[in-house]
Amino acid sequence: MVEIAPLQVPLKRRRQTFSVFLWASFLPICLSLLSICVIVPLFWPLLIFYLIWAYFDTAPRTGARRSDWIRNLRCWRWFVNFFPIRVVKEADLDPKHNYLFGYHPHGIIAVGAWGAFGTEGAQISKIFPGLNIRLLTLDTNFNVPFYRDLLMAFGLASVAKESCNNILQKGPGNSCMIVVGGASESLTSFPGTYDLILKKRYGFVKVAMRNGARLVPVLSFGETDVYDQVEAKTGTWLKKIQRKIQEIFGFTTPIAIGRGIFVYDFGILPRRRPIHVVVGKPIEVKRIDNPTNEEAEVYHQQYMNSLKEIFEKYKDQYASDRKSELRFVE
Repeated sequence: MVEIAPLQVPLKRRRQTFSVFLWASFLPICLSLLSICVIVPLFWPLLIFYLIWAYFDTAPRTGARRSDWIRNLRCWRWFVNFFPIRVVKEADLDPKHNYLFGYHPHGIIAVGAWGAFGTEGAQISKIFPGLNIRLLTLDTNFNVPFYRDLLMAFGLASVAKESCNNILQKGPGNSCMIVVGGASESLTSFPGTYDLILKKRYGFVKVAMRNGARLVPVLSFGETDVYDQVEAKTGTWLKKIQRKIQEIFGFTTPIAIGRGIFVYDFGILPRRRPIHVVVGKPIEVKRIDNPTNEEAEVYHQQYMNSLKEIFEKYKDQYASDRKSELRFVE
């Protein structure tokens, strides 16, 4: 039977669910607004002007137009407390330096990264005072009218190499966070698992080396638990379609199953399951303008070892019901 949400739900929990629904509605709201502008001739001049301006706008690659007012809205505390999302700090980070954070695992949509670093719901600015951390996402997201501006208001920027360099070169304390596994890793996201796509991903290490930024491994316990997923086995038509979509658009489409507003068994909202975001100790890297794979591999291995140490230290505390250990699958 379908499990229906009870009528007598505390106001606190209703507010938390509302905040998650609002977050999940960002893209549909922006697409609806765009549709209205296309349908109503009165808005055409403004729409044309906006599209031309957006085409030449470089803000997504500079980390501009962040709004601390929007990031600090009370509803994002409700969002964080819905799961809840908690940040665990292993070491203080000196704001005199720049940092490149790597977030793992991607999960279906990196909910923990959004809650902890895309808003002030978890009070990240108080946990790491003096740091201006930009959560990075695909360039594709900044091609969607209105949605692009909303993302930038939350401090998000493009994950393109140019964007990373621009942010890390702004001065002390300016840092960025990359969800390293990307779209490919979302297809390996199943509750209780910690399968990371990292073995051959040297790009983020090279960016850190070029800019003299310290690498900070971040392991999120529970990120893969908030959605179930229909497994697409290798060789099946579903797997082939998902891979083809990823090749064309840069992102993929896992068939995720969450919860709804009034039902608990299915829907687009993530489930109420705790997420503990452990921010590891920084890894100091040598600044090299054009690092080779061999030079990057030294720090890449240190980074992977740090992730293993974090997992071993906290797995019984935050992932006691896990189905597998931490694995580097690709």
